[in-house]
Amino acid sequence: QVQLVESGGGLVQAGGSLRLSCAASGRTSSRYSMGWFRQAPGKERESVAAVRWSGGSTYLADYADSVKGRFTIFRDNAKNTVYLQMNNLKPEDTGIYYCAASSLVRATRTGDYDYWGQGTQVTVSL
Repeated sequence: QVQLVESGGGLVQAGGSLRLSCAASGRTSSRYSMGWFRQAPGKERESVAAVRWSGGSTYLADYADSVKGRFTIFRDNAKNTVYLQMNNLKPEDTGIYYCAASSLVRATRTGDYDYWGQGTQVTVSL
């Protein structure tokens, strides 16, 4: 089992920044895919960013088109923590942000993720 705990959410004005953290514990692995998802009121959960092991010490990240150039996902394996740096936030970024972990090296779909955190609220005001 893997436990995930998110932190760093809050209220911020449009154009501002937040950094979310996700601390993992339990049977973690540096080869696990790690992802950030969000869910806005009345909408389905969507993938925001993911970082996947690509061999050796290399990781590859990918992003939803809506956040490219504004969000950065990175991980610190020594701390078992994955981060989401969010810059130039927009009101449409508002939602509950979830961290997730997958034992699949090439996890791509929401259903590929085995473990989920409880979520942290991000609210972006005008």
